[in-house]
Amino acid sequence: MADAINLSTAGIHLYYAVEATAGTRPTLKSAYTDLPGIKSTPSLNPSPEALETTSLNETEYKTYIDGLKDLGGALEFTWNLTQALVDTWDELMTDYEEAKTAGKGTWFLIDIPGLTNGLYFKGNPSSMGVPETAVNSVLETTNYITPTSAPIMAAKPTAE
Repeated sequence: MADAINLSTAGIHLYYAVEATAGTRPTLKSAYTDLPGIKSTPSLNPSPEALETTSLNETEYKTYIDGLKDLGGALEFTWNLTQALVDTWDELMTDYEEAKTAGKGTWFLIDIPGLTNGLYFKGNPSSMGVPETAVNSVLETTNYITPTSAPIMAAKPTAE
């Protein structure tokens, strides 16, 4: 059994990659582009819906089985708004549109230092909008990615 080492959120990165072959998740590190300045990611661990199975012969408690999990549609990711993010998000949108035209998917990777595997999901990014602003604050933006596959834990990308 591996040693239990608590992890920090420091050093987490969000990457994207377009499939070279339709239906195949990219596995080489060079295929992935870092989306800079990520500040928060949404939970990709929703509880399953509870489907009631109670029969008439139950006298005290209802019974249930697990139903489907719902990631909730478009997922919210928060960033510091920088020109580097704007440029990279524009590149992501161009790559995504080209991939979609070619029948290929776009993969996202949440890379957490200290874990052997990364968290992957296919998704459709939305164009970046104009963020809310306030006096004397860091300019942040929320960008959206709609998952098109279930999240999976798998080996992190490898070098060439």
